[in-house]
Amino acid sequence: MGTAAGPALRVNVKDQVHLYLFLSVLFLMGVVFGALMSGALTPEQRQDLDRHLGSFLQTVSLGGETAPRPGLLSAFGLHFKWTALIWLLGVSVVGLPLVLALNFLKGLLIGFTVGVIVSEYTWKGLAFALAGVVPQNLFVVPALLAGSAAAISFSGYLVKHRFLQKTNDSAAPFFVKYAGVGLSLVVAMFAAALVETYLSPLLLGRLAPWVLGLPAE
Repeated sequence: MGTAAGPALRVNVKDQVHLYLFLSVLFLMGVVFGALMSGALTPEQRQDLDRHLGSFLQTVSLGGETAPRPGLLSAFGLHFKWTALIWLLGVSVVGLPLVLALNFLKGLLIGFTVGVIVSEYTWKGLAFALAGVVPQNLFVVPALLAGSAAAISFSGYLVKHRFLQKTNDSAAPFFVKYAGVGLSLVVAMFAAALVETYLSPLLLGRLAPWVLGLPAE
Protein backbone atom coordinates (compact mmCIF):
# COMPACT_ATOMS: atom_id res chain seq x y z
CA MET A 1 0.00 0.00 0.00
CA GLY A 2 2.89 2.35 0.76
CA THR A 3 4.20 1.76 -2.71
CA ALA A 4 0.88 2.61 -4.30
CA ALA A 5 0.65 5.89 -2.39
CA GLY A 6 4.02 7.25 -3.41
CA PRO A 7 4.75 10.97 -3.80
CA ALA A 8 2.62 12.73 -6.36
CA LEU A 9 5.33 13.85 -8.70
CA ARG A 10 7.84 11.09 -8.04
CA VAL A 11 9.13 9.46 -11.16
CA ASN A 12 12.10 7.23 -11.76
CA VAL A 13 15.28 9.27 -11.19
CA LYS A 14 16.60 8.31 -14.59
CA ASP A 15 13.38 9.43 -16.27
CA GLN A 16 13.44 12.70 -14.32
CA VAL A 17 16.97 13.48 -15.51
CA HIS A 18 15.95 12.74 -19.08
CA LEU A 19 12.90 14.95 -18.71
CA TYR A 20 14.91 17.91 -17.42
CA LEU A 21 17.52 17.35 -20.11
CA PHE A 22 14.85 17.32 -22.82
CA LEU A 23 13.24 20.52 -21.49
CA SER A 24 16.63 22.23 -21.18
CA VAL A 25 17.54 21.32 -24.75
CA LEU A 26 14.16 22.58 -25.96
CA PHE A 27 14.69 25.86 -24.12
CA LEU A 28 18.21 26.25 -25.53
CA MET A 29 16.91 25.54 -29.01
CA GLY A 30 14.52 28.43 -28.49
CA VAL A 31 17.41 30.69 -27.43
CA VAL A 32 19.42 29.76 -30.52
CA PHE A 33 16.45 30.15 -32.84
CA GLY A 34 15.64 33.54 -31.31
CA ALA A 35 19.21 34.72 -31.81
CA LEU A 36 19.07 33.58 -35.45
CA MET A 37 15.77 35.40 -35.92
CA SER A 38 17.36 38.63 -34.73
CA GLY A 39 19.89 38.30 -37.54
CA ALA A 40 17.20 37.73 -40.16
CA LEU A 41 15.42 41.06 -39.65
CA THR A 42 14.91 43.31 -42.64
CA PRO A 43 16.89 46.59 -42.73
CA GLU A 44 13.69 48.51 -41.98
CA GLN A 45 12.87 46.32 -38.98
CA ARG A 46 16.44 46.57 -37.70
CA GLN A 47 16.46 50.33 -38.09
CA ASP A 48 13.23 50.63 -36.14
CA LEU A 49 14.49 48.37 -33.34
CA ASP A 50 17.81 50.19 -33.21
CA ARG A 51 16.02 53.50 -32.83
CA HIS A 52 13.94 52.23 -29.93
CA LEU A 53 16.96 50.57 -28.33
CA GLY A 54 19.04 53.72 -28.62
CA SER A 55 16.26 55.77 -27.07
CA PHE A 56 15.99 53.29 -24.20
CA LEU A 57 19.74 53.39 -23.58
CA GLN A 58 19.73 57.18 -23.56
CA THR A 59 16.90 57.23 -21.05
CA VAL A 60 18.60 54.71 -18.81
CA SER A 61 21.97 56.45 -18.99
CA LEU A 62 20.46 59.82 -18.09
CA GLY A 63 18.32 58.39 -15.34
CA GLY A 64 21.00 56.38 -13.57
CA GLU A 65 19.54 54.88 -10.44
CA THR A 66 16.25 56.67 -11.08
CA ALA A 67 15.86 55.15 -14.55
CA PRO A 68 12.42 53.80 -15.42
CA ARG A 69 11.83 50.39 -13.92
CA PRO A 70 8.93 47.97 -14.16
CA GLY A 71 6.45 47.99 -11.31
CA LEU A 72 6.79 45.07 -8.92
CA LEU A 73 3.22 43.92 -9.40
CA SER A 74 3.48 44.28 -13.18
CA ALA A 75 6.67 42.22 -13.32
CA PHE A 76 5.26 39.61 -10.96
CA GLY A 77 2.01 39.44 -12.91
CA LEU A 78 3.85 38.67 -16.14
CA HIS A 79 5.93 35.89 -14.56
CA PHE A 80 2.92 34.55 -12.67
CA LYS A 81 0.94 34.16 -15.91
CA TRP A 82 3.63 31.88 -17.35
CA THR A 83 3.66 29.77 -14.19
CA ALA A 84 -0.12 29.59 -13.87
CA LEU A 85 -0.57 28.66 -17.52
CA ILE A 86 1.94 25.82 -17.32
CA TRP A 87 0.37 24.56 -14.08
CA LEU A 88 -3.13 24.57 -15.58
CA LEU A 89 -1.92 22.85 -18.73
CA GLY A 90 -0.54 20.05 -16.54
CA VAL A 91 -3.96 19.58 -14.99
CA SER A 92 -5.71 19.64 -18.36
CA VAL A 93 -3.52 16.78 -19.75
CA VAL A 94 -4.34 17.74 -23.35
CA GLY A 95 -2.27 20.90 -22.96
CA LEU A 96 1.08 19.12 -22.74
CA PRO A 97 2.19 20.18 -26.25
CA LEU A 98 1.64 23.77 -25.15
CA VAL A 99 3.87 23.21 -22.11
CA LEU A 100 6.68 22.27 -24.46
CA ALA A 101 5.84 25.20 -26.73
CA LEU A 102 6.06 27.64 -23.81
CA ASN A 103 9.54 26.40 -22.93
CA PHE A 104 10.65 26.94 -26.51
CA LEU A 105 8.94 30.35 -26.67
CA LYS A 106 10.62 31.55 -23.47
CA GLY A 107 14.00 30.64 -24.90
CA LEU A 108 13.13 32.29 -28.20
CA LEU A 109 12.22 35.58 -26.50
CA ILE A 110 15.45 35.62 -24.51
CA GLY A 111 17.56 34.71 -27.53
CA PHE A 112 15.90 37.34 -29.71
CA THR A 113 16.33 40.08 -27.10
CA VAL A 114 20.00 39.33 -26.55
CA GLY A 115 20.61 38.88 -30.28
CA VAL A 116 19.15 42.27 -31.19
CA ILE A 117 21.24 44.12 -28.59
CA VAL A 118 24.43 42.25 -29.44
CA SER A 119 23.99 42.87 -33.18
CA GLU A 120 23.91 46.61 -32.54
CA TYR A 121 26.47 47.04 -29.74
CA THR A 122 28.61 43.88 -30.12
CA TRP A 123 30.39 42.78 -26.93
CA LYS A 124 29.28 45.84 -24.98
CA GLY A 125 25.75 44.99 -25.98
CA LEU A 126 26.29 41.45 -24.73
CA ALA A 127 27.26 42.74 -21.29
CA PHE A 128 24.25 45.06 -21.25
CA ALA A 129 21.88 42.32 -22.42
CA LEU A 130 23.15 39.86 -19.84
CA ALA A 131 22.72 42.44 -17.07
CA GLY A 132 19.14 43.01 -18.14
CA VAL A 133 18.19 39.40 -18.81
CA VAL A 134 20.21 37.08 -16.60
CA PRO A 135 19.47 38.21 -13.00
CA GLN A 136 15.71 37.60 -13.00
CA ASN A 137 16.00 34.59 -15.28
CA LEU A 138 18.20 32.86 -12.73
CA PHE A 139 14.87 32.38 -10.95
CA VAL A 140 12.51 32.27 -13.93
CA VAL A 141 14.19 29.63 -16.09
CA PRO A 142 14.76 26.98 -13.36
CA ALA A 143 11.19 27.57 -12.16
CA LEU A 144 9.90 27.24 -15.71
CA LEU A 145 11.77 23.96 -16.21
CA ALA A 146 10.70 22.61 -12.82
CA GLY A 147 7.08 23.61 -13.41
CA SER A 148 7.09 22.05 -16.86
CA ALA A 149 8.61 18.81 -15.53
CA ALA A 150 5.99 18.72 -12.75
CA ALA A 151 3.19 19.36 -15.23
CA ILE A 152 4.37 16.57 -17.51
CA SER A 153 4.77 14.18 -14.55
CA PHE A 154 1.34 15.00 -13.16
CA SER A 155 -0.30 14.63 -16.56
CA GLY A 156 1.50 11.34 -17.04
CA TYR A 157 0.10 10.13 -13.74
CA LEU A 158 -3.45 11.15 -14.73
CA VAL A 159 -3.22 9.47 -18.10
CA LYS A 160 -1.73 6.26 -16.73
CA HIS A 161 -3.78 5.78 -13.56
CA ARG A 162 -7.04 7.50 -14.35
CA PHE A 163 -7.53 6.88 -18.05
CA LEU A 164 -5.47 3.85 -19.10
CA GLN A 165 -5.46 1.66 -15.97
CA LYS A 166 -8.65 3.25 -14.61
CA THR A 167 -7.71 2.63 -10.99
CA ASN A 168 -9.90 3.77 -8.12
CA ASP A 169 -7.02 5.24 -6.12
CA SER A 170 -7.67 8.80 -4.98
CA ALA A 171 -5.78 11.45 -6.93
CA ALA A 172 -6.08 13.92 -4.04
CA PRO A 173 -2.59 13.33 -2.54
CA PHE A 174 -1.02 13.71 -5.95
CA PHE A 175 -2.96 16.89 -6.63
CA VAL A 176 -2.01 18.38 -3.25
CA LYS A 177 1.67 17.81 -3.95
CA TYR A 178 1.27 19.24 -7.44
CA ALA A 179 -0.40 22.31 -5.91
CA GLY A 180 2.55 22.60 -3.53
CA VAL A 181 4.90 22.68 -6.49
CA GLY A 182 2.78 25.44 -8.00
CA LEU A 183 3.04 27.54 -4.83
CA SER A 184 6.80 27.09 -4.78
CA LEU A 185 6.97 28.36 -8.35
CA VAL A 186 4.93 31.42 -7.41
CA VAL A 187 7.49 32.23 -4.70
CA ALA A 188 10.31 31.87 -7.25
CA MET A 189 8.51 34.15 -9.69
CA PHE A 190 8.01 36.78 -6.99
CA ALA A 191 11.74 36.66 -6.27
CA ALA A 192 12.35 37.14 -9.99
CA ALA A 193 10.02 40.15 -10.00
CA LEU A 194 11.94 41.68 -7.08
CA VAL A 195 15.21 41.28 -8.93
CA GLU A 196 13.75 42.65 -12.17
CA THR A 197 12.28 45.66 -10.38
CA TYR A 198 15.13 46.66 -8.08
CA LEU A 199 18.40 45.07 -9.22
CA SER A 200 18.32 44.92 -13.02
CA PRO A 201 17.56 48.66 -13.49
CA LEU A 202 20.55 49.54 -11.31
CA LEU A 203 22.84 47.32 -13.38
CA LEU A 204 21.49 48.72 -16.64
CA GLY A 205 21.87 52.28 -15.37
CA ARG A 206 25.53 51.62 -14.62
CA LEU A 207 26.25 50.00 -17.96
CA ALA A 208 24.25 52.21 -20.34
CA PRO A 209 26.74 55.13 -20.46
CA TRP A 210 29.58 52.69 -21.09
CA VAL A 211 27.66 51.00 -23.93
CA LEU A 212 26.94 54.37 -25.53
CA GLY A 213 30.51 55.53 -25.09
CA LEU A 214 29.57 58.43 -22.83
CA PRO A 215 32.18 59.85 -20.45
CA ALA A 216 32.05 58.47 -16.94
CA GLU A 217 30.74 60.83 -14.29
